[in-house]
Amino acid sequence: MRALRWHGTGTFHHRQFPPERLARELRRAGAGPVSVCLPARNEARTIGPILESLGELRELGLIHQVVVVDDSTDGTSQIARGLGAEVYAQRDLKPELGDVLGKGDALWRALPVLRGELVCFLDADSERFGAHFVRGLLGPLLSDERIAFVKGFYRRPFRLGELTLPDEGGRVTELTARPLLNLFYPELAGFEQPLAGEIGARRTLLERLPFATGYGVDIGLLIDAHAAVGLEGLAQVNLEVRQNAHQPLRELTGMAAAVLQAVAVRLEREGRLRGPLPSGLVVPEAHGLRRRDVSAVERPPLAAARAAA
Repeated sequence: MRALRWHGTGTFHHRQFPPERLARELRRAGAGPVSVCLPARNEARTIGPILESLGELRELGLIHQVVVVDDSTDGTSQIARGLGAEVYAQRDLKPELGDVLGKGDALWRALPVLRGELVCFLDADSERFGAHFVRGLLGPLLSDERIAFVKGFYRRPFRLGELTLPDEGGRVTELTARPLLNLFYPELAGFEQPLAGEIGARRTLLERLPFATGYGVDIGLLIDAHAAVGLEGLAQVNLEVRQNAHQPLRELTGMAAAVLQAVAVRLEREGRLRGPLPSGLVVPEAHGLRRRDVSAVERPPLAAARAAA
């Protein structure tokens, strides 16, 4: 019932937040700078249109910093710099920690270079991107000071090769993330896209949260944000459609395992699951079995790491 009530009050549509309203809310709230961050790996095909779409928001003074955290060999960084983004090589952010361990690690390492009091994380592989993605994520944060964490949601067409189906994307969400949330965190069952990489949040909250280093980062942040600020501090916004390339079914095994690990780590932390958790995933292949490491490495809350230093 809590999820049902929240879905009615905590769900917005990007059309509710046109540029003029956001400009008014930004002035009224006296909010500091807004930073947008995109982790990218070989996204030369999509990074240009995304950054061009963000240009109009920069001209209106609605965003103040665009950062691309890059791990590419296809010219993504050159395209991003040419369109005015600040570009940081992932390996150069906190190099003392060694290799970057995935998307979540890249986001965590980027936080110190993001100057905004409000931060938007975006995926860099979106093909039907528009400025409304950022407007939608910022809207609830600017219009309601109680809200600290916003997730995007959308319809996800499924495309594999020449085949496109209107509503069959998000397989890991439907087969792994949604059942897990309903079972263990039912108050979060109202989130349409719990694995969405489109997130808007207050810096003060992000610095209090641990970051799973891999694909589990998005569901981990959602669960931990809820623990930190409660359901009334969360919102979601309809961004309509997001198109990206999809992987064959077998390639999703590791992603689903990372999501499961992120949830299991939190259940263990809460005392609802007894560890230690297994760190390997055994996958059948043509010539036998292959063991994949799916250990749930997490980076500590940035505020705690800073205090410890």
